[in-house]
Amino acid sequence: MLVELTVENYAVVERAKLRFHRGLNVLTGETGSGKSIVVDSLALLFGGRAAADVVRSGAAGARVAAIFEAPRAAGARVLLEEAGIEVEDGELLVEREVLASGKSRAFAGGRGVTASLLRALAPWLGDIHGQNEQQQLFLPTFQLALLDASAGTPADEVRDAFRQWRARKDELAALDRAEQERLRQADLWSFQRREIEEAAPSSGEDASLEAERQVLKNVTRLQELAGAAYDSLYDAPGSAFSQLRTAMRRLEELGRIDVSIGPLAEMLTGASIAVEEASRTLGDYLAGLEADPARLDAVESRLAALEKLKRKYGPELSGVLEFFENVCRHLAAAEDASERRAGIGKRLAKLEQAFRSAAGRLTEARRQAAGTLEKRMKEELDSLALKGAVFRVALGEAEWSEHGADQVEFLLSANAGEEARPLDRVASGGELSRIALALKTCAAAKAPSGETPRTLVFDEVDAGIGGSVADTLGRRLKRLAARDQILCVTHLAQVASFADHHFVVEKREVGGRTLAEVEELSPADRTREIGRMLSGQQVTPEALKHAEQMIRRAGN
Repeated sequence: MLVELTVENYAVVERAKLRFHRGLNVLTGETGSGKSIVVDSLALLFGGRAAADVVRSGAAGARVAAIFEAPRAAGARVLLEEAGIEVEDGELLVEREVLASGKSRAFAGGRGVTASLLRALAPWLGDIHGQNEQQQLFLPTFQLALLDASAGTPADEVRDAFRQWRARKDELAALDRAEQERLRQADLWSFQRREIEEAAPSSGEDASLEAERQVLKNVTRLQELAGAAYDSLYDAPGSAFSQLRTAMRRLEELGRIDVSIGPLAEMLTGASIAVEEASRTLGDYLAGLEADPARLDAVESRLAALEKLKRKYGPELSGVLEFFENVCRHLAAAEDASERRAGIGKRLAKLEQAFRSAAGRLTEARRQAAGTLEKRMKEELDSLALKGAVFRVALGEAEWSEHGADQVEFLLSANAGEEARPLDRVASGGELSRIALALKTCAAAKAPSGETPRTLVFDEVDAGIGGSVADTLGRRLKRLAARDQILCVTHLAQVASFADHHFVVEKREVGGRTLAEVEELSPADRTREIGRMLSGQQVTPEALKHAEQMIRRAGN
């Protein structure tokens, strides 16, 4: 619901700040006074196209801002949260700036947003129904929503069934795509698995083989070094072991004379044992050193085979083994895919049947609702000076969606005997405004309670009517205003008399420039304005008395 509207440097409005209310808000004024400026400025806030010609002459830019009661509907909350827009104190500030260059900027909740976001948010804030803004009424999705709203048709079951069916269908499609890719890769995976299996590498094998190769390639040099070391330690006449034995004998003689030298003899005993063990180990090593060209060839061939695997699947042998595990998993998944697909297919078939059943029930409910809506629209249109008009709801099949399997088209025969055709081919602007009002009235009777009232704007909905029809039109607007906030631009005193709140738009000249001003009227001023609408510029006592009677009859 619209709480406050601020308009600055827009057309002939220098600055206007209006507080709107629940119920029926009526805007009146002489022809050309600028009543439609309020409607046009709201259209900007609902994401309408911005143009430089709306900027007041001499101003750098125009600004329109509105405070709305924040919509409570789940869809609106999700939209605001995804855009990072915070709602404070249950109110939402929406702004639009238009520069003299023609560029525009939009804001919601103090954050810069796109005009497309405002258009997406607009359905939860309000609708504009004017002679130049009837495109929504032509949209099949909008017509379907109106049909459901007029009947209070519950669509939750269908929406849930469709989402579950779509999720399994997407899962099956993804599995099919993956399976096709796996089938293309299966031969390659099988070759890779076979190649690695035949090589049968083990973790760390390449490192141990590389060490063995170094030994086999350097046997002669190793024998020379090991032999020299063995001689130095044990075998040569002046070896370390011989020298230690000689020293130990001398210390034994010394110990017989001086017992304090005993610990030193024990130390040399340990050293002698260590040298002897090292010599024995070195001797075993020398005995094992033997040139083996055949083994060297085998080691080098094996290393070459492992190196080939590492180049293709490595770069390390651990990477080859990991690659092998992945290939085995892919092949196993390919073998299991058909079984998984069969399981998903069975589930999909059940969900498809569940959706068909739910959609069928919804279609039947809509078919009954269509008949009811046609009858109610007949009554509404007759009372709105469209007597003889025939309204039809054509229900057909559509591609499955969250809204079911139906498409809706509203048809109208404006004159008796003519074939009913789509609204955009037969209805004039004034007729469309009244059709929209009739549809909104029918929908309001079944609309769920508890949601935030929206702002419904009717611009010159009274075009081409008068007398008792205007009185009926006022009553229809009053009835609709019991649920939603109504802003109505009217030329008819009969319609204005039903207003809960009455605003007047006036033009005046200040400093050689024309300015438009909007003001909410007091009860006395309201009576005078309705009197003016009845009698013209010269407001007579009779006109004022008539105006008072009309306001009383309207229940205000």
